[in-house]
Amino acid sequence: MPHKAEYLPDREVSISSILQGGYNNPLLRIWQHERQLHKNMFIFPLFISDDPEDETPIPSLPNIKRYGVNKLIPYIEGLVKKGLRAVILFGVLLNESSKDDVGTAADDPNGPVIQAIKALKANFPNLYVMCDVCLCEYTNHGHCGILYEDGSINTVVSVRRIAAVALNYARAGADSVAPSDMIDGRIKAIKRGLIDAGLAHKVFVMSYAAKFSGNLYGPFRDAAGSCPSHGDRKCYQLPSGGAGLARRALVRDMSEGTDGVIVKPSTFYLDIVRDAANICSDYPICCYHVSGEYAMLHAAAEKGICDLKSIAFEAHYGFLRAGARLIISYFTPEFLDWLDGPPSS
Repeated sequence: MPHKAEYLPDREVSISSILQGGYNNPLLRIWQHERQLHKNMFIFPLFISDDPEDETPIPSLPNIKRYGVNKLIPYIEGLVKKGLRAVILFGVLLNESSKDDVGTAADDPNGPVIQAIKALKANFPNLYVMCDVCLCEYTNHGHCGILYEDGSINTVVSVRRIAAVALNYARAGADSVAPSDMIDGRIKAIKRGLIDAGLAHKVFVMSYAAKFSGNLYGPFRDAAGSCPSHGDRKCYQLPSGGAGLARRALVRDMSEGTDGVIVKPSTFYLDIVRDAANICSDYPICCYHVSGEYAMLHAAAEKGICDLKSIAFEAHYGFLRAGARLIISYFTPEFLDWLDGPPSS
């Protein structure tokens, strides 16, 4: 059958309706992308345990392992050679007895995060080291703050403790602190602590400003041992339909001094990413492609539903279209290879 343009009179074909000439070649399809994926956009999440020799695969997170500080450096060396620019650290306590009700181990000088900061900066001075700031991995109740006797969050005490942890990570050499708890007021407290310590000019505060409570964090909690022992986090993390709350949280954290914002999760919340790009137009916007989203793409690929590389590119281009400039992604090692190859169209 002839193409329609071959048998329609010219007057019936609008010149502006002919688009295919603009994307009939793989390179042209890349040129049509308003923004390109680059290696320097990617931030790789790392799980650092309190066993220096640990190197344990995480079954629910394909291709991701938990590392002790002694195993971390050889692994990261290979990624740095491929172009890795930034990591974000999450501490893991295998020794449950180290956990208490205030998360004392979070900023233990001999604990996994502070030891990893020092090791990474000593071995890779140009690697940008971010630290997730939260208490859930270190508390015996698994919540992100300190609790009242009735199990609810004690906001004032929690914020004070979270700010202290952030400051100790900064003192250890972290380039950025990223509070993920979503407890009211922690950005202001962290920023004030950095100012008072003379560190605010050299530490980037990256707020999880729009973090939603939901069902996509299961593999992370397996990896970090941070599942709450009772209740949930719905009273201090956003409800999935709370777009207005997310917009208010973005405005609040800007007013409290954040230097950048994270939207988490990402795939199901691209409208929030777009809101963040508009509301925080002068700030770096970061998407966190969370553990459940990552695991779902792997599961779909294993079932033959999609090609893993193609769907990963599709997802990450979605973040760029929505307005993100940075991406925290478990796919970072793969993208370091993929972005060296021919362009994905």
